[in-house]
Amino acid sequence: MILIPAIDLKQGQCVRLRQGCMDDSTVFSDDPVAMATKWVRQGCQRLHLVDLDGAFEGKPVNADVIEDITSSFPNLPIQIGGGIRTVETAEAYLAAGVNYVIIGTQAVKKPEFVTELCSEFPGNVIVGIDAKDGMVAIQGWTEDSDQSAEHLAQRFEDQGVAAIVYTDISRDGMMQGVNVEATKNLADSVDIPVIASGGVTDIGDIKKLNAVKASGIEGAIIGRALYERTIDLKEAQAYIDQH
Repeated sequence: MILIPAIDLKQGQCVRLRQGCMDDSTVFSDDPVAMATKWVRQGCQRLHLVDLDGAFEGKPVNADVIEDITSSFPNLPIQIGGGIRTVETAEAYLAAGVNYVIIGTQAVKKPEFVTELCSEFPGNVIVGIDAKDGMVAIQGWTEDSDQSAEHLAQRFEDQGVAAIVYTDISRDGMMQGVNVEATKNLADSVDIPVIASGGVTDIGDIKKLNAVKASGIEGAIIGRALYERTIDLKEAQAYIDQH
């Protein structure tokens, strides 16, 4: 299991939201490349980027910043989500050096889009499932759907999806602990590797996730806990590697 620092981009700045609310954001840096450099120096093995503006507008907004990061670290695996609604957008990101495109809203509204992307870019597609009380939310978490997280994940079982990023919205940015049980249940329900997201707060959360990683949890995305220094990236990764 690897730990994946998150860099959420809003108007070119590195921010963190609470429960996905754009009006409740904290700016942690106006230099996302410098922030990426910080995590790389601490040994991160992958970066998680989110174009928050893109998620709400349905098209890339912070693409220039994202390309600055990919060009600065050409050998670092990078995944990007937020506003990827067309094949052309996915292709542009992959051409710019991104390794994985994360599909959220379109996975619910147009599941055939994921199938098309997996066929076009095998091994480069991740499905992002954002849920509250087990039900999937879309459009930057502003709309609820009638699908359960597990049902949606199973829809893509044989599509060639590289991983599923599972976010418990109620925990995201709240520093209240990761939803280990829901993450494990989702991982148990599919053969696709699962990346935990939302609420990872301290080394205790890392230990709990690590204890159930055999269910198929291959990573954990960490945001606010890194920025508020309640988790030391190097120390936490070392714990995982030793256990």
